[in-house]
Amino acid sequence: MNVKNPQFEVSAVSPKQYPKNDLPQIVLVGKSNVGKSSFINTMINRKALARTSSEPGKTRQINFYNIDKEFYFVDLPGYGFSKMSKKEQEKVGKFIEQYLNTSKNIALVIFLIDIRHTPTENDKLMYNYIIRCRSSFYDISQ
Repeated sequence: MNVKNPQFEVSAVSPKQYPKNDLPQIVLVGKSNVGKSSFINTMINRKALARTSSEPGKTRQINFYNIDKEFYFVDLPGYGFSKMSKKEQEKVGKFIEQYLNTSKNIALVIFLIDIRHTPTENDKLMYNYIIRCRSSFYDISQ
């Protein structure tokens, strides 16, 4: 992928904060610290556009990265282990669910799983949730 001008655009927790255009969105989901931010950096050949950490749970908002004004990489907070309180985890879960249910620009969901480990119950729940939501995702043939 030859990316010339990737930019962090916004961190959001509600629809009114999402980008106000119709660019397709490629969404990264997975458990905390599975490598979603690292995946973005690798795909665009940058070391640190998407912030990474060895500590699970650092991404706590939905981060939108504008890739050459053609599409977005959308980095969702991870699920599972993190240093967030249960209350904060519930809050994050709700705005992730709202995003996945309301965004009309999702073109692709990339679900990252660490193959060194058996999928967890949370992994299975997320997979089933994505399958149920897919009919509401953006049709890139438009």
